[in-house]
Amino acid sequence: MHLPTAADTEALGERLGRELQAGDLVVLDGPLGAGKTVLVRGIAAGLGVHGPITSPTFVIAREHAAGDRGIPLVHVDAYRLGGVDQQVGDLAGELDALDLDTDLAGAVVVVEWGEGVVEHLAERHLFVRLDRHAADDVRTATIEWVDTPRG
Repeated sequence: MHLPTAADTEALGERLGRELQAGDLVVLDGPLGAGKTVLVRGIAAGLGVHGPITSPTFVIAREHAAGDRGIPLVHVDAYRLGGVDQQVGDLAGELDALDLDTDLAGAVVVVEWGEGVVEHLAERHLFVRLDRHAADDVRTATIEWVDTPRG
């Protein structure tokens, strides 16, 4: 899916947000500047969440109160968790300390930079990969529901 403008990225998020339910986990991936937080603003709009949506990079997680649809949004940025040499298992432990599994039951949880780290929190998750093409600054999105292997 091509997203020529930030408004297109936000509109995609809004469409997704209208379909998401409490208990859904959304894992976002993509390089810096690909539009992850812009997509989350759209998801918030689709959920009917009011107020500003900004990157939680420095606070790790922000919880936004339920809006028109009665579903809160938990917005997490896993980018700053751990150090450069930290192992994925250690990052998962840090995320577990945030009690996201508790939040997940009654909210939509969206995790930027969460690929390979948070999938274990739910039986399935919506994976969204955003890419930014330097030549024309157009973003593309790949979206799929993924079942989490158990065992």
